[in-house]
Amino acid sequence: MRLSEFIRQHVDRIVDEWEQFARTITPAAENMDRVALRDHAKAILLAAARDMTTAQTASEQVAKAKGEGPEKTPSLDAAGASHGELRHTVGFDLVQMTSEFRHLRACVIRLWVNSLESPDLAYFQDMIRFNEAIDEALAESTAAYAEQVNRSRDIFLAILGHDLRAPLQAVSMSTELLLRKTALEGDALACANSIKRGARHMAVMVSDLLELVRSRLGKSLPIEPAPMDLADAAHTAIAVACAGNPECDPIVSVVGDTRGVWDAGRLDQLLQNLIGNALQHGLNKRDVTVTVIGEPDTVRLTVHNFGVPIPEDALSTIFDPLVRSADEELGQPTTSLGLGLFIVNEVVNAHGGTIEVSSNETDGTLFTVVLPRNG
Repeated sequence: MRLSEFIRQHVDRIVDEWEQFARTITPAAENMDRVALRDHAKAILLAAARDMTTAQTASEQVAKAKGEGPEKTPSLDAAGASHGELRHTVGFDLVQMTSEFRHLRACVIRLWVNSLESPDLAYFQDMIRFNEAIDEALAESTAAYAEQVNRSRDIFLAILGHDLRAPLQAVSMSTELLLRKTALEGDALACANSIKRGARHMAVMVSDLLELVRSRLGKSLPIEPAPMDLADAAHTAIAVACAGNPECDPIVSVVGDTRGVWDAGRLDQLLQNLIGNALQHGLNKRDVTVTVIGEPDTVRLTVHNFGVPIPEDALSTIFDPLVRSADEELGQPTTSLGLGLFIVNEVVNAHGGTIEVSSNETDGTLFTVVLPRNG
């Protein structure tokens, strides 16, 4: 009997063995009923049997073995993906889920071989096609499982970031009230200011974390455009940055009409991150230049500093999330999560603008942002 026919005739028996094996996967299986334990097993087997009877050329077989072939069994893919999602939901880890497919493969081959009376060359082809089908289902299950893991992690980070805002606000407001109502001196005043700076840094990190999670959950950065002046925003951002770096004294250059329709809060994020990045990595905190130039339909912002250049191979990933500079990776003090430039890029994209970066030892590091006036 050909393997595809064997699977169709004995599918319930095979699923019974699947269920028995799944029941041994604890602790996740301890509270699962029979229906949950047998989840999608029959659909996967029947879809595999259908796939095995579908005509397939030698080149298609080679491509499929490499995971490059066309999708021939959507029902198999759907069943495998659903199985992966549900196994994640009930608490199976990835190794436990993949072990189900290993057992399924071994069970089917064992039962089928025991039923054969004499070998036939066609049987070897059946085994190849069956293994291909199971591998396809496993790949879809694994991909779906991994997607659920990522989504669960992002939701956890979103909840964590959201819930951290309240205690951070309480710390900030209490410190501000303490500084206003109490005449602190010496070490007490230094400690209060340290708490204030630390809370501000943590608030920025939480905000960046929430923006990352928002993007990973498939939501674009929301903006509320309104008329504003980018030059004024740049001066304000520099004042805030210098409050935490008293030794800094950036050069500001404004040319032409720098007004436009943008989200002031988002552009403040952009400016704070670019200016903070230049101050942190610049060779001299007094040698940072911010330039705002009004052009006919756009406004150009540049932030320049001298210092250790960004490696050429890092320029292509510098706006990716959780990417940090070499000195940060080596353990230099930082309050960065590696999200600042990612947020900058998101803000620029939300306004329909562009951002570029160049960096070398001679010319220094230059970030160039171009925003349409009606962004």
